[in-house]
Amino acid sequence: MPILEVNRVFCGYGDVEILHGPSIQIRQDEIVSIIGPNGAGKSTLLKTIMGFLSPSEGNIVFQGKDIIHLKPYQRVWKGIAYVPQLDNVFPSLTIEENLEMGAYVMKNRGIQDEVEKVYSLFPQLGEKRDQKAKNLSGGERQMLAMGKTLMTEPRVLLLDEPTSGLSPLVRGWMFEKIVKIHQKGIAIIIVEQNAYEALKISDRGYVLAMGINRLEDTGVGIMNNDEVKRLYLGGE
Repeated sequence: MPILEVNRVFCGYGDVEILHGPSIQIRQDEIVSIIGPNGAGKSTLLKTIMGFLSPSEGNIVFQGKDIIHLKPYQRVWKGIAYVPQLDNVFPSLTIEENLEMGAYVMKNRGIQDEVEKVYSLFPQLGEKRDQKAKNLSGGERQMLAMGKTLMTEPRVLLLDEPTSGLSPLVRGWMFEKIVKIHQKGIAIIIVEQNAYEALKISDRGYVLAMGINRLEDTGVGIMNNDEVKRLYLGGE
């Protein structure tokens, strides 16, 4: 049974509709990638799942209950977390302060225990815990953004372009960390322009184009689809 289902959502910005009824689902034991061209609505879909945008039609079901009317912070309480592509850390705060802020909306949690769990996953952050986020490299900032989100102990993690702007070496390392996060029992939905690498670690994937589903298949199935390779994977 899926932990999260998005059923034919129509959504956009003001009078501009971006999503024209796509549907996706994810089970607790899955990593799912959403790929497609720029402007396909991938990031809009994540924002809709998180509650930053309100669909005009469709519903979103989490753990068997419709959450379409819940605020973003209420969805965090339920177990959904989101790492945006940009502006995902507090630059003027230290690493440790960022992590503590990540748990701000949670109640009655052992914050320091969760901080240490993040440091065990990202040792580089632990070594620099007193440094301000603005002084971190791009890869370190992305680690911090993920770590800050993990402070809420999510069951489903939404990642928007987690390797954007990173070097190939750091990008590969980041995908390894995403797999380790998943191994902790967290379902992960990835929106990613580095589609081939994302699909390699994914159980399933969706191809989104012009705001609708174009294809759903296993990660391997999408990678081996000739049309997808030609249009979205650079001929890989």
